[in-house]
Amino acid sequence: MDPEGKRLPIKVDTTSNGEFVPVPLSARNRLGNRLAHEAATERAKRLGLSRRQFLISASGAASTLLAFNDANAMSGGYFDVPPAAAMDQQLAQATVGAKREFIFDVQGHFVDPSGAWTKKASPSAFNWANTSCTKTPHLDCLGPDEFVKDVFRDSDTDMMVLSFVPSAPDSEPLTIQAADAVRQIVDKMGKRLLVHGRVQPNEPRDLDRMAELRDKWKVVAWKTYTQFGPGGKGFYLSDAVGTTFIEKARLLGVKTICVHKGLPFGPRSYEHSQCSDVGVVAKRFPDVNFLIYHSGFVTDVKELAYDHAARRDGIDTLIRSLVDNGVKPGSNVYAELGSTWRFLMREPEQAAHGIGKLIKYCGEDNVLWGTDSIWYGSPQDQIQAFRTFQIGAELREKHGYAEMTPQLKAKIFGLNAAKVYGVTPILHRASEERAPHFLTYGPKSRRDFFDFLRSNVL
Repeated sequence: MDPEGKRLPIKVDTTSNGEFVPVPLSARNRLGNRLAHEAATERAKRLGLSRRQFLISASGAASTLLAFNDANAMSGGYFDVPPAAAMDQQLAQATVGAKREFIFDVQGHFVDPSGAWTKKASPSAFNWANTSCTKTPHLDCLGPDEFVKDVFRDSDTDMMVLSFVPSAPDSEPLTIQAADAVRQIVDKMGKRLLVHGRVQPNEPRDLDRMAELRDKWKVVAWKTYTQFGPGGKGFYLSDAVGTTFIEKARLLGVKTICVHKGLPFGPRSYEHSQCSDVGVVAKRFPDVNFLIYHSGFVTDVKELAYDHAARRDGIDTLIRSLVDNGVKPGSNVYAELGSTWRFLMREPEQAAHGIGKLIKYCGEDNVLWGTDSIWYGSPQDQIQAFRTFQIGAELREKHGYAEMTPQLKAKIFGLNAAKVYGVTPILHRASEERAPHFLTYGPKSRRDFFDFLRSNVL
């Protein structure tokens, strides 16, 4: 558990969720990490604490965020943390540590380390997990035990939707049976874990089992990947494959469809990772909720203010599709932040544009909290960073972005998703058994990433 305090509580590193090649840290990222380490050593000594004691405290998180502010000075986004919080535990707790929001994470993941899918991969396919994992086998760090610890013990998360990665029915890294078993464990802890039903509509076996997923496993929504399919060929929500799927979801009465967008699995799937089809089906099926996972985010796009004529990739493809089809803010399209916020929080100015645009064009009731954890370890650092994040006044005035008030953040953290999923927001006390390790598990380099691809997860 990092007894020497070598790991920062806010994890700005190159970790990927396995769907994109890890992006190297910028000079500002590296400076921020260096400043945070230096400040931790100096402040721990002044407070008479070990580095580990300081870093696991609220002041440790506040100090780290302040270092990131220093590294990104004059940026259009920042972490609104009083400088005194770095030395004042009570002030730090009130700023970054106090659990005051209902936090409903709509994108969580883990895999079954003992599943049949592992036998189809080469022996070296999981070498990428060696980077951080201290367990044997290494895949245990992506399994259910670590998932429950990281999400429900070591973070402020009250509720989560367990999602799935794309796969054929006979090679699932996580089966619905394994997912349901962990759902029951979390329920016994007094928290809640909901479960998606994975459906690839270009795979007939998946369409055939939708009724079983609803009736036997009580899935709350459908999760699909438009980039994925037999032979690497994806589909559009608006084509015959996609509309057949949507019509069946409507017929079964589970009318929430979660669509992976923005992170292509290679050049053959790039066109299907774009969001041009989202506005089309949202307008055609107003009684269906479309949750756009990753919000159309793309790693090699610098987030700027939306410009309809620029025709940029990423988040802008989602916005353009909504505008072109007359889908107004507050309609039936929801932007989900899994991996998107985790990546954007490395660059506060891009975060200001990215979050600002999504709120402006999707609506303040239509942006949903998601973290893509367990790939990034505990989501607590993402929570603390978002809890303190603010869009600068100049960008708000120039582009019409919203001020990140506590009320708006509370909506994004959980109240918006509670309405979509029809659940009652219940705020739980923070766990008193936290022992954060500040590790991330996903691929961190190009070599890690290509090792991950050999695991046949995608």
